[in-house]
Amino acid sequence: MGHSRAGGTPAELMDGLLARAQNGFEIGEAVLTRARCALMHQSELRSCRQCNDPSGPLGYSTYRHVFLLPDGSSLLLWELEHSTGPGDGPHHELYADEDALALAERRVHERIGGTRWDELDGLPLWLPEQLLHQATEPVESPRTYVADNSADHARRVLRRAENPDRPGGETERLLETAFAHDIALAPKPRRRSGGPDTTWCRFYEHAFLLAGGDEIVLWELEHNLTHDGRLVCEVYLDEVSAELAADRHARALGVDL
Repeated sequence: MGHSRAGGTPAELMDGLLARAQNGFEIGEAVLTRARCALMHQSELRSCRQCNDPSGPLGYSTYRHVFLLPDGSSLLLWELEHSTGPGDGPHHELYADEDALALAERRVHERIGGTRWDELDGLPLWLPEQLLHQATEPVESPRTYVADNSADHARRVLRRAENPDRPGGETERLLETAFAHDIALAPKPRRRSGGPDTTWCRFYEHAFLLAGGDEIVLWELEHNLTHDGRLVCEVYLDEVSAELAADRHARALGVDL
């Protein structure tokens, strides 16, 4: 399961998740319908823990599956893979609610033994350095432009941007001529801060082809790095500006990304 664009369609990914999840019946039909209608998806390793045991290695890994929906929003599902159940094979559990996932992670963690769960509060759950290095390697993904109300998609992206320095009128006028676009989830690893609350951010790359042959790329930053935990979207004309904004919000809250 990679950190880049996963193979197959979102519907195929959703069916695969349900097929191997022991608790797939807990996922509501509305969530399944939205995931299957997604434009694209990405899967990434969020955290993992291994523990050597005389009877064999024990451990668990948590994956986050991101589904990009037609309205530009995203749907998140978490998959917990662990080796603490009966039998030799891995066990999979699927969650649409991160609080339910946290309870499941705690249950599996306590089965493994070692550090008490409450001792982990306040400590960052980093990916192992080797995995983090792999996750940050550049991914070559050629753009696949789709001619599907591209100018309207550009308007929606800019309309939901809440940052005061979002692209202005000149960019809006140029994007009125957009006739094709491509959406990509930027392959940036998500790191989770410790403590009871989880902060996260995600970068989307919206590329538009204009009638004159030029291209405009909008970088959308989706995050909950707000004092009330509210999910917001910001839009920038370049990747560096989006990354600097994420770092600025994180520093204001005193959290690590």
